[in-house]
Amino acid sequence: MTEPRETFVSTPQGRTRVWRKGAGERVGVFAGIGGQPKWSPFLEALSQTRQVVAVSLPGFPGGPRSEGLDTHLDWIVAARDAMIAADLRGVHLVGASVGGALAAEMAALWPDDVKSLTLIAPFGLFVEAEPVADVFAQPPGGMSAILSRKPKEFDAFLAAPKGVDKAEWEIDALRARVAAAGIVWPLGDTGVSKRMARISAPTLFVWGDGDKVVPPAYSRRFGKAIAGKAKYKTVKNAGHVAEFDQPAAVAAAILAFLEA
Repeated sequence: MTEPRETFVSTPQGRTRVWRKGAGERVGVFAGIGGQPKWSPFLEALSQTRQVVAVSLPGFPGGPRSEGLDTHLDWIVAARDAMIAADLRGVHLVGASVGGALAAEMAALWPDDVKSLTLIAPFGLFVEAEPVADVFAQPPGGMSAILSRKPKEFDAFLAAPKGVDKAEWEIDALRARVAAAGIVWPLGDTGVSKRMARISAPTLFVWGDGDKVVPPAYSRRFGKAIAGKAKYKTVKNAGHVAEFDQPAAVAAAILAFLEA
């Protein structure tokens, strides 16, 4: 697996990393909890037939600091700034988990700029009868166990990349967790339910069958609320980070959706 082309763009929040690889129609990607510390098998699979553009959001690896983002509106504007700087208007947009919460906002508030939308177990809704799990209240070392069916492998993915100081990386990883919590605070209800009807793009909802964080039943709740045509894919043997647990299956589902 070869490395992507790395560039940096300027946003009002600061210097922002953009990874690009592949050819064909562009697919923008907003990563989930932990961000994108390394080029992943999921992104690699997508890049076989599409040009993948993975932009780092504030607080996550490769992104600017997020301390000044105090409200959900601040996060929406920051995501929009990153999207514009990475030249992602009018493309297919993929968002996972907390990145999915922001991708949904892009499609709701700027519908003409999202050609299609794929949401992989997005945050954004909260139903008392089926509450989302508080990922950030897990005991030390417990976060990966609730996120992934492969917790040891997921821990390794989130570990310091080659050549990066481990002590400094621990600080970066903490900032990423704080950023993820800030996007979906409190308890995952971002208020997006008030805007879901504005989403007109065809949308694919992807969920791991073993998601312990956002119940798979939320897939239909999201789908029924949007104006665009909704499609659904349940991925077997996958947890909340389905794109990590089953990268080939998730990429195949997205590519089939884009072909259709």
